[in-house]
Amino acid sequence: MGLERTQKIVKSLKELQSYKSDVISFLTTNSCENMAELKSLHKDAIPAALEKAERYRLLNEPGEAESICLDILHVDPENQYAVIMLLLALTDRFEKGYGVSDAQTKELLTRLKSEYDRAYYSGIVAERRAKMKLRQNTPDCRFQAYDLFREAMNCFGKAEPLRPSGQDDAILRWNTCARIIARNNLVPREPEEPIEFPLE
Repeated sequence: MGLERTQKIVKSLKELQSYKSDVISFLTTNSCENMAELKSLHKDAIPAALEKAERYRLLNEPGEAESICLDILHVDPENQYAVIMLLLALTDRFEKGYGVSDAQTKELLTRLKSEYDRAYYSGIVAERRAKMKLRQNTPDCRFQAYDLFREAMNCFGKAEPLRPSGQDDAILRWNTCARIIARNNLVPREPEEPIEFPLE
């Protein structure tokens, strides 16, 4: 009787697994099929599209700006201004609580050709993540914010000697991070003391 019951349970689990696979396959296939084929932007419309993306960012509509930047990069993958705008639109989403993976921002950073831009915008990403952490009421959030602010300052420090003449944004951002750390009394996490086990 016990063996028969076990066999029934195993059979039910296999059927459930098969059903789950079918559902995932259906959702994946249909999500692609139901999406209309995207239209391509004309290259001569790129400057106006970039202005619209920037306007949407100022209106706190990062999703709209992101979509426009993706359209631009579809026809002009090397457009540096569009890459930067898309990166900033993604970091704008930090404020709205959307999950933006490190992989997304890192991939965009690798597409920046200027060493200065890579250092400076790496700092921007870290600074914005730090501000998001600072607003969270979670364990260790202040320590995490401190670490991210210091990471941002390190990036801005690398960007400073590479900056174009008359462009001191890296210095301004470094000072801002330093002031936020001081104003909020942020400190690094204390190193854990090693545990010494008694010798037998």
